[in-house]
Amino acid sequence: MIRQNELVEPRFSDPALPPETRIYAVGDIHGRADLLSDVILRIEDDRARRPITHAIEVYIGDYIDRGPESKAVIETLAWRIAQRRAICLRGNHEALLEVFLADPAGLHPWMHVGAFTTLQSYGLSQSELSTSEFHIHRRLRDVFPEAHRLFLRCLQNSFSCGDFLFVHAGLRPGIPLEQQSVHDLLWIRDEFLDFKQSHGPLVVHGHTPVPHPELLTNRINIDTGAWMSGVLTCVAIEGTKVTVL
Repeated sequence: MIRQNELVEPRFSDPALPPETRIYAVGDIHGRADLLSDVILRIEDDRARRPITHAIEVYIGDYIDRGPESKAVIETLAWRIAQRRAICLRGNHEALLEVFLADPAGLHPWMHVGAFTTLQSYGLSQSELSTSEFHIHRRLRDVFPEAHRLFLRCLQNSFSCGDFLFVHAGLRPGIPLEQQSVHDLLWIRDEFLDFKQSHGPLVVHGHTPVPHPELLTNRINIDTGAWMSGVLTCVAIEGTKVTVL
């Protein structure tokens, strides 16, 4: 467990980022645009106090659903990408949104994980959300900005830098990254969470909420359930050191 402003020296074979590189990794946001704004301010303040050649923001996925401001979250992150400040990973919730935008039949599985609040954030009314999946599909496509479509196309399933690997959910143990299924990268839980040995790189992930950021010998979990807890975790990684902002 690591807490805010706590500097952690790794207890294992010192996975490291390249020199003059700092990564700010941000956990699952789930519609909490207010918390995202606060985190960005903390990142900007940290960069001003500790200048470095390469500063990269990596958002770990699950930007939408559950919380009230999914549209605003995507708007903010699309702008961060446009400014070449951020890399945004695909979460399982974004994958479900992409499926629904392509096919009305995708509404039912998406609704099970919190689509209602996302649809409301794009202006669909309560009465519209009681209509058919075909009507909801047409309405969302009508109001979904082109910049947000481009944002979805920019999402990555993983990102590697130095000895660190960033994914939304995790990896299936024993399988090389290039052979991992997209489904596992976005959805896996127990097989990954229960695995105690090295994955090679140190894996930074979200997807499974924990009360505090977890630093383990083979992974770092930064999903602190922001939409419920009000705590959106950001860790700064530089060299071999991990700090919670």
